[in-house]
Amino acid sequence: MTRKWSNWSGSLRFAPHQLLAPKGEEELAHLVRRAAEEGQSVRVVGSGHSSSPLVETHGTLVSLEHLRRIEVHDVESCEVTIGGGVTLDQAGRALLAQGLAFSNLGDIDSQTVAGAIGTGTHGTGLQLPTIAAHLVGARLVAGTGEILEVGIEDDPEGIQALRVSLGVLGIITALRLRLVPAFQLRKRQWCTGVEECVLHFDELARAHRHVDFYWYPRSDEVKLRTMDSADETPSDIPIARLLDEQIGWSSQVIPNVRELRFEEMEYAVPLERGLACFAEVRDRIKARWRHLVGWRVLYRTVAPDDTYLSMSSGRPTATISLHQNNTLPFWPFFRDVEPLFCAHDGRPHWGKQHTLRAPELRPLYPMWDRFLDVRQRIDPAGVFLTPYLCNLLGIA
Repeated sequence: MTRKWSNWSGSLRFAPHQLLAPKGEEELAHLVRRAAEEGQSVRVVGSGHSSSPLVETHGTLVSLEHLRRIEVHDVESCEVTIGGGVTLDQAGRALLAQGLAFSNLGDIDSQTVAGAIGTGTHGTGLQLPTIAAHLVGARLVAGTGEILEVGIEDDPEGIQALRVSLGVLGIITALRLRLVPAFQLRKRQWCTGVEECVLHFDELARAHRHVDFYWYPRSDEVKLRTMDSADETPSDIPIARLLDEQIGWSSQVIPNVRELRFEEMEYAVPLERGLACFAEVRDRIKARWRHLVGWRVLYRTVAPDDTYLSMSSGRPTATISLHQNNTLPFWPFFRDVEPLFCAHDGRPHWGKQHTLRAPELRPLYPMWDRFLDVRQRIDPAGVFLTPYLCNLLGIA
């Protein structure tokens, strides 16, 4: 057995049979064919930022660290191809030099682009979908070891499934993305009371390109964040006090540096139920967990999309994230709050902590069975499956 592998937060540790980093696509295809012949599972790992056990395997764990090519096809059409091992940070810097950018990013940019897309990573903004919405084509190694090309032009269903695929639709070696011209943002951070923030949040979300807030249980105050085009004339928020302001390229302004490591549970609920769900979460934390949990609760919005397993599939969405220091117990806290999310038809973030399995998940995704049909076509022998994924997806 190889040495143990650990994720970013340290909550996931396991010993794969082998950890390999193929130098190219053909080498990767060969090892997948060999694993299929031997009845072994293969999982691909990015930067290890996810805390759910999506990558856990006692078979072969694959890193795409050598597949980091970035190719700009056409600046005018904003199309690029990015290797499966490229991180969001690396892509952001390289694309900026070409005058291109993602339309939105999440709080952290250390994930691989493929990993962020595969788990449904998102930022905030009523009109801004998940990062996966940029995917319009891909090259991937199927469970048979065959190298496939999928494009939205001739296989839209394949892209709808592939955009959030949990790594069970093959190993993506290259992603074709449709991006936007590079743009600058004015990021402003405000302090306000939680009651005022909730009362005016819908209005603020319509007025700004990006809006989210952090609620701090100990102080019962809120850090409100707004981001708008740097070309727009900034306006005051009467209910809040401005703390700081930053102007820069989107790839430099949106992500935050995270030095402290944490565990996270995040659920996506229908937008119209988001603030009511947050109010229940706040009451539960104040009643039971305030003395133990000092970490903030994050509230964001995401635009609807047509991706089969996206958190925002078919509905405007609000997301609520719980955090706890990675050195402290987190499951009692998360398990106690999770039923509140579920009562509001919440969908869990695939890369973060949750307890749901196929019987609870299937009713939340209208295209669930269509996704499983695509999975069966690409990986008929289940090379990319593990016991956890079989339970998660309801595969015998």
